[in-house]
Parts: sequence; structure tokens; C-alpha cells
Amino acid sequence: MSSSPHGESAARWLDGKQRVMEERIASLVEVNSFTDNVDGGRRVGSMLRELFAISGLTSRLKPSARYADHLLFASRSAASAGPRPVALVGHLDTVFPPGSFEGFRRDGDLARGPGVLDMKGGLVVVAFAVQALAETAGLDAVAPLRIAIVADEEVGSPEGQGVIRDWIAGAGSALVFEAGRTEPPDAIITRRKGTGGMTARASGKAAHAGNNHKDGVNALWAIARFTDRIQQLSDYDRGVTVNVGKITGGQGKNTVPDEAEAVIDIRFCTRADADALVAAIGRAADEAATSVPGSRITIGGGVARLPLERTEASGELMRAYAACARASGLGGDEAPLIGGGSDASTSSAMGIASIDGLGPRGAGFHTKQERIEVATLVPKAQALARFLASRPA
Repeated sequence: MSSSPHGESAARWLDGKQRVMEERIASLVEVNSFTDNVDGGRRVGSMLRELFAISGLTSRLKPSARYADHLLFASRSAASAGPRPVALVGHLDTVFPPGSFEGFRRDGDLARGPGVLDMKGGLVVVAFAVQALAETAGLDAVAPLRIAIVADEEVGSPEGQGVIRDWIAGAGSALVFEAGRTEPPDAIITRRKGTGGMTARASGKAAHAGNNHKDGVNALWAIARFTDRIQQLSDYDRGVTVNVGKITGGQGKNTVPDEAEAVIDIRFCTRADADALVAAIGRAADEAATSVPGSRITIGGGVARLPLERTEASGELMRAYAACARASGLGGDEAPLIGGGSDASTSSAMGIASIDGLGPRGAGFHTKQERIEVATLVPKAQALARFLASRPA
């Protein structure tokens, strides 16, 4: 990829910005934005609106009745009939309830705190890259932008998926700024498993275990037979897994249980495998109920996120971004398959070429060891600025 003068000007503008980037991250991390902490999420949203108050960028709120408001930004050219926009996607919520893991601190070359990596650091990278372009070339001179920051990603984006679909429809590519990887350094994510949650509820007939056992229908027995069947649907070679994580039911040892429930996690690598797996679980429920006469098993839930699937277009996108990353002193290898989902799955399912894991390099997300390598903040912003400047304006 040839170097763009606009990208190089923005990269030079970013030189020396590490301290101010770190300060912006610290201010965001100091405010708890656990998904269900609506007040905290709104405070972080207000801070982000200030951070993204960039010349040439418009903003709007998408109100939520359940979570903090979702944030949407766009450059003026994104509304024109010109080149298809580049979508930049992130989230402002974290997984840590108030009081469980709080505060920002510097630890040598690392910065630690809830959301420093997942993904307030990534949001700061986006903001500074866009500001660098605005301050040098101006946003009308680079790729049209649509930016979505949702407030419910950590619980599967039940609202956020729709917000993202509406806002980035028609985009030519989508870049997601989830946690940057350390092994291999700065590896670009092109594949994530899809995820889902299902609940199986078995009904039977209660009876006294001593006096009337033969008249009972044991719902726990039915759910156990169901569990045995669906655990065997896991296929590691295909990346398909089924996990019955919790079973409940019954009243006591002397009562035949008339109700039981199993909670199930499912993962898969393709949309076709998702459809086949859900259908197979339904058949297993029918078979298990038939094997315990008088019982019945109903299934609820299903696919929550489709997978991020690698395509020819996303491979090309990955290579184009990797060239900009390497020009900024970063790694540019492709990451192995990732087991967890992200909002990249939403954009990918729309047919938009999507890559992920572009935030600052770090580790320990979803743990109290969450940290970033501070020295990667400026290079990550430079990589994005170079990439956006290289796209059709």
C-alpha cells in the first residue's frame, strides 16, 4: 500500500500525544460503567461526546430505556452518494459491577483498570485518530466515517445489535476496537465464534418416592437424558461446542420431580453450523422426552450472535490495515480463531467486511488483571489514521 500524505500528516500530529491519550483513558476508567450501572454509563457517554467533539463530525444519541444511551457519530461525507463509509465500532460498558474493580493506575509501562483494555482504550484510539485527520487534512479529505458506540456489548448487545445495523448499513468495511492482542503482538481478528444461550425446561409428574413412585414422571431424568445427548453434539474439529452449565429441579429426595431446567451455552464458527446445532438440540429434546414416557421438554433461546466469518473481502481488509499497522511500528499478523463474540459479528452478518482486535495491546480483559501497554496508544491511533487516509474519500 502506498503511503498517503494525509495519513502521514496525521501520524506526525499524533507524535507526542501518549500522555494526553493516557489521561483521557484514565478519566473514562475512573467512572464505573458496568452495563447495568446506567448513571455511570451515561456519565461515560457524556465524556465520550466531549472527546468526539471533532470538527467535521456530527453526533447523536440513541436513547435506551434499559441501558446508558448509545452514541452515534458521522462525518459529513458519510451522508453523500460518494464512497461507502468506513464503520468504526465500540462499546462503553464494562463487566465490573461498582465496587468490584475500580480506578486507573499506572504500573511501569502498563496502565491498569476496568475497561482500560476492554474497551475504553480502544475508544480513545479511535477519537485521537479521527481528530488527527480532522486537524491536518480535514475529514472531508478522507474516507467517510460512521462511528457506533453501544452501551450493552458486554451482555450481548441486545439493543446494540439493532443500533449498529441501522447506523452502519451501507458501509464498505467495519473496524472494531476490542482488546488488542499480545500473542502474536497486535494480531488482527478475522474470525470469532458465534454464541448463543438456550434453556431446556422439562415437565413431568410429581409423586411420593416411597408410596407412589411408579405413578411419577421424573423430569430430572428426562433433563439428564437430554443433557447426555446434547453434550455429544460438540465437534471440536468444526469449532462447535455445547455446554450444559447448570441444572436445577426437584424438591427433595423423597419426591419425584415434576420440573427441571438446564441452561446451555452454544458456540459455532459458521451460520450453517448454528442452524444445524439449534435444530439438533430441538431433536434431542424430543428424543429425551420420548425416552421418559409422560415427560415433555421445551426449548427457549437460541443464537445470540452469529459468528465473525472470514471472507475474501475481510481478508483483503485485514491485509490493508496490517500494512498501516506495520508502517506504525506494530505487528500485523492474523489472529487465530477467537472463542468469544463481539459487535464485529453484527457487522459481519450484514455482509460488511469486518476486522477486530484493533485497540491498544494488552491482556487480562474481564479480569482484575486488565492492563494495556501504554506505548502502543500512539501507534494504534497512527495505524487507524493511515488506514482511513488510504481509503477512497
